[in-house]
This record gives sequence, C-alpha cells and structure tokens, in this order.
Amino acid sequence: MTESIVQRFTHYRARVDNALLTHLPAADQTGTTLEAAMHYATLNGGKRVRPALVYATGKACGADLDTLDVPACAIEFMHAYSLVHDDLPSMDDDDLRRGNPTCHIKYGEATAILAGDALQALAFTTLAISLRDRLSADIIINMMDELGRASGIEGMAAGQAIDLQSVGESLNLQQLESMHRCKTGALIRASVILGATCGKVTNAEIIENLRTYGDAVGLSFQIVDDILDVVGDTEVLGKTQGADIALNKPTFPSIMGLDGARQHAVQQRERALAALDGYGKEFDELRELARYIVSRSH
Repeated sequence: MTESIVQRFTHYRARVDNALLTHLPAADQTGTTLEAAMHYATLNGGKRVRPALVYATGKACGADLDTLDVPACAIEFMHAYSLVHDDLPSMDDDDLRRGNPTCHIKYGEATAILAGDALQALAFTTLAISLRDRLSADIIINMMDELGRASGIEGMAAGQAIDLQSVGESLNLQQLESMHRCKTGALIRASVILGATCGKVTNAEIIENLRTYGDAVGLSFQIVDDILDVVGDTEVLGKTQGADIALNKPTFPSIMGLDGARQHAVQQRERALAALDGYGKEFDELRELARYIVSRSH
C-alpha cells in the first residue's frame, strides 16, 4: 500500500470506531454487564477491513461518508457478534482475541452469548433506523436482505456449521473454498455490496463484478489468515498462533502447503483486480485494499 492509502485506511478505522460509539447502547441501559460486554467485543481493537471495504466501495460509487457510516457500523456489529460466538467453548474455544481475553473469558459465557445476540440485532436496527432520512425504504430493505443472507444459512452460520463438522476431516480445495465463501467471504462480499448500494448502483454488471471482487478478496483474506496461523506470532496476530492446527482443522496450508497457499492468495488477489478492469481511478482504493489483504502480517 502507498502511504496515502495507509493514511486513508487508518482514517476509515478511526471514523468507524467513532461511529460505532454513537450506535452502541449506553453503559447503564439494563443495569447489567451486557452493555459493557457489547462495547468490549466491538471496540477491542480490530483491523476494520470490512468497514474499509464499505467506505472504499461506497466512495467509488458516489456515496457520501456520513451515509456509509451506517452500513460500516452494521457490518462491524455483525462481525463482532460472529467473533464472540466463534470464540465460545462450544465452538472454537479461544481465550485470546485481538490481543486480549475473549468476551466469554472476560464476562462469562452466558453474558458473551447475550452480547453476541444483541450485537446481531443491533446490526439490523442500525440499518433500519439510521438510514431513514438518507435512502429509500426499498434500498434499506435490500441492504438488510444482503446482510441477513450473508450472516445466516447462506453465509456465516452455514460456514461455521461446516467448519465445526469438518474438524479432523479431509477436505479438498473446492470444499474448503466453499466453506470459507460462507464463513468469511459472505460478510466481506456484503461489505462491498452495501457500499455500492449506498451509492444507488443498480447496474447488474457492476454489481456482479463487485461480487466477484468481494469473493476473491474474501478468499485471499482467509488464505492469509490460515498462513499466519502457521507462521505468525501470537503477539502480532492478537490471537493464539497455531489454533487451527491444535483443533485439527482443514486449512489452505494443510491442503496446499505454505508455498501453494501463498500462490493461491496471490491468484485470488489478481482475480479481485481483474474484476475491476475497465473501471476508473475512483476504484483505486479497492485495488489497494486487495493488495494490502494479501501482504498483511496480522
């Protein structure tokens, strides 16, 4: 990434962090630790790649940043919920997330489950309420539909179910990619489409190319995550290095080897860039984000 892109990515991260604070509930709303757990799970660091994709796509498609704050927050609430639940003892059983104790370690398992439930609901109410004065009801409904599909039986939930069922099993590359298109890729694709929808893009060809871009970026993101699980450092990663190996999960390096996985990540990056062929410089941030995702160290 060039310095200017690094600065813009940092700006997006700061912007969405500020916006998230305006949508999270007040600390004393229920008189319990639920709100604190929601704040902890959402604001406890994070790369904010998904909001950055919302902003970059939306800007490329003519949307303003104030409007894009809303889907950027909704996407991050949904992502935070998924991490809280993925970390639970009955799921991936992780005790470290973003360099800190996971939500259930900090607040207890029951509160963590409720915090995830509340964050998922908050993702939808944020879209439903906060865009009323900016976009038509039809556009808002389409955005909620996109987010719901990416999060449920056609997306993250299905991917996590396949992931849990695949522990100790041998998957081929096609099966592994199919799983991660749901578990990781669906919300990344949705980030791109929500940004475009805020820009009121309706051209089917553009939407399809952006979906291809999001699909390729989502796969490259997961491939790099799998590589870093093998070669990364716990302090840099912010989560336990080697967790996938310890759980005997199928990964891209376990199927393709480290070199093969690295090459496959580059191939996906090139597929993402090819999807933007013919589009102008306003799409350069998306191009740079695709490159960044493959080159990142955490």
